[in-house]
Amino acid sequence: MVAGEEKGLVLLDFWVSPFAQRCRIALAEKGLACESVEQELLGEKGELLLRSNPVHKKVPVLLHAGHAVCESLVILEYIEDAFPEATPRLLPTDPLARAHARFWADYVDKTVYVIGTRLWKLKGEGRAAARAEMLETLRTLEAELGGKAFFGGEEFGFVDVALIPLTSWFYSYEKHGEFSVQEEFPRLAEWARRCGERETVAKILTKPEDVLDFIGVLKKCYGIVE
Repeated sequence: MVAGEEKGLVLLDFWVSPFAQRCRIALAEKGLACESVEQELLGEKGELLLRSNPVHKKVPVLLHAGHAVCESLVILEYIEDAFPEATPRLLPTDPLARAHARFWADYVDKTVYVIGTRLWKLKGEGRAAARAEMLETLRTLEAELGGKAFFGGEEFGFVDVALIPLTSWFYSYEKHGEFSVQEEFPRLAEWARRCGERETVAKILTKPEDVLDFIGVLKKCYGIVE
């Protein structure tokens, strides 16, 4: 049990983390009150974070009833299971549809941010390879979205929550990869606009320009010179 966190929900957070933003969006969608506690990630990490997530030592971590739940997609599912009365439900009730949603959320987890990091970290052939992978990933996501309003159909759901915070990073990926989501993936861009009109999303997403500035800070930390 984490001392002092027995009451309510507490999210160990970092302002620009798309993974923490997933959790905040899901909680907001369900109307669940949660205290956000900002963590230090670029310097010495705090005792609470290290104690709550000793394996990965990163955010997000959801503290509930004195227990810690780690990893953003796990947290999203925990919220679904721990608060079944809270609506809307983000995962479908049909087992096959649930599996489908989990698959695409996992695909997002393993591609967009990882490849995007390589885009701004690498140069030359490495960056060119990351650009090609990013374009293929976005092409795959746009094909899955198809003509639907949201990834699950007509309702905002699990995959949308998983992906939408990463759209704040698209501007930086476009700058480093020299491509345009709006021009090359218009359905994905329209989906992002539609999601961004939701109050639960709009009030949480980081401004793209602020993400670009943050990446500049990370480059300095890593000693990356363009």
